[in-house]
Amino acid sequence: MSIWRTKSIKDFMQEGRDNEKLKRSIGTPELIALGVGAIIGSGIFVLTGVAAANYAGPALVFSFILSGITAGLAALVYAEMAAMIPVAGSAYTYAYASLGEIIAWIIGWNLILEYMVASGAVAAGWSGYFTDMLRSVGIALPAVLVNSPASGGLINLPAILITALMTLVAIRGTTTSARTNKIIVAIKILVILAFLALSIPRLNPANWRPFLPFGIPGVIHGAAIIFFAYIGFDAVSTAAEEVRHPSKDLPRGIIGSLAISTLLYIAVTIVLTGLVSYTQLNTPSPVTTGLLAAGVRGASLIVGTGALAGLTSVLLVTIFAQSRVFMAMGRDGLLPPFFARVHHRYHTPWLTTIVVGTFIALIGGLLPIGLIAELANVGTLSAFFIVSLGVLILRRTRPDLERPFKVPFMPWTSLLTMAFALYLFFNLPRLTWIRFAIWMALGLVVYFAYSRHHSVLARVEPSPLPRPNPRPFSPSRPFFISRPALAPLFLRLRLPWRRK
Repeated sequence: MSIWRTKSIKDFMQEGRDNEKLKRSIGTPELIALGVGAIIGSGIFVLTGVAAANYAGPALVFSFILSGITAGLAALVYAEMAAMIPVAGSAYTYAYASLGEIIAWIIGWNLILEYMVASGAVAAGWSGYFTDMLRSVGIALPAVLVNSPASGGLINLPAILITALMTLVAIRGTTTSARTNKIIVAIKILVILAFLALSIPRLNPANWRPFLPFGIPGVIHGAAIIFFAYIGFDAVSTAAEEVRHPSKDLPRGIIGSLAISTLLYIAVTIVLTGLVSYTQLNTPSPVTTGLLAAGVRGASLIVGTGALAGLTSVLLVTIFAQSRVFMAMGRDGLLPPFFARVHHRYHTPWLTTIVVGTFIALIGGLLPIGLIAELANVGTLSAFFIVSLGVLILRRTRPDLERPFKVPFMPWTSLLTMAFALYLFFNLPRLTWIRFAIWMALGLVVYFAYSRHHSVLARVEPSPLPRPNPRPFSPSRPFFISRPALAPLFLRLRLPWRRK
């Protein structure tokens, strides 16, 4: 069985048409809201403080620009693939169609890091904002119930509870999830605009000095750390089988959500680092911390509410996206069949969603946020690299395919995306590479022990022709006598063992 076997795009398309259990109920506005819901949240409300304090300082705005350029190039690549192969699974599906099963498995395995681990970071950030809001009104939760074991606590209970709630919403149906997400995204954007309006009059230019406290390497390291904040447009492509007009709506949703989010990231980063010194932002809730330090007491409650809404939407979208990736892998046989089961009433992969929600709750409740963010970036960067390579391969091997959206300036766009992704990957901390290597080794064990043999393609792969069995050796008759041309000669010799 070849680990490099590919699944034809024709089979993917037929599979999507046959899967009537999922409803096509999403359009361009819902897709843009889905992307913004996933992109805006963890980057602004959680990682801006960690990245500014430890890596880039006020120059974090350059880190966001660098990450935004990389994500923009990747978004173009994703848009071509999503319009050409409008099937659930995102980067996993694209790799299966272009690079082979083993690469598809690796990407699917890494998407667990991208979505489930990132969702754990979001849940931990949500807990931080929730705790700050309660503290602002005089309610202090016990430290052992709001901190992970690595941070001196017992369990991060708020992170677990919000994950459980969003898991239930995701199970209830795609339409319900999309409507809930649109409302939350609208609240989130209004709160971000309110934060900018309240903070700009209180900016202190002295907080921007020194602008490059960690130098250019700090900017690059900061870009590598915050990069997973841009995974939202990848989540858009996972909804392909639930989109009304995928060939048109998917590219619009991917590019539109990324453009809106990048502008908001840049604006918030400039204002936040001018509002308070970057040295004070090393917290899970930097926006609230900045407003409190600037003396905006009443507004911190409002912004905290918006931050909670924003992080809630990120959590909802990432649970939604990861469950669709697992559904696609279960349908292809690389995961057990129950991952592909769809609820007859809610039309969602409910068992998969429960599994995803459970793991996210454990990650958010037990691991520190810094470790979570670093691991999530590895999955994102590897997915971007593989999808860019897949576009190049399909352009050469299948030029006849219909491409409703075509990446401009090929092959340079794909090559630049791959180069940026590799560059950011090698600027992650060395310990992150070690953890990634362990994760990859575990994934390969699972593939060769289970997925390779249970793959749907393995069942339809033709078996090799059986070899003819050689005539068994007999001590009373030498094996070479079986050759017709030589047999008479040896029979005439009347060898000793023949005289009997």
